[in-house]
Amino acid sequence: MEEANAGAISLVDLEALLVDMETLQERKVVDLARRLKPGITADDIKNPHDFPELDDPDWHYEDGVLTGIQSVRSAIRARMQGP
Repeated sequence: MEEANAGAISLVDLEALLVDMETLQERKVVDLARRLKPGITADDIKNPHDFPELDDPDWHYEDGVLTGIQSVRSAIRARMQGP
């Protein structure tokens, strides 16, 4: 049974990996938003409907990837807290 878990990653390590992924993806989303609308802030993109420049398929895709990472991270945190 131990051999089956030899390559397993702990939830703590997985959560740390997701934190790193989230940070990188947040930077990517903000950088792309700033190419579309110079001067936009990370706080501004929380309300993308306020900025018509963000009605861009590439930006929506990257923002969706970020949302997915955040959803998985939330699920992992809930699992770590137990039932």
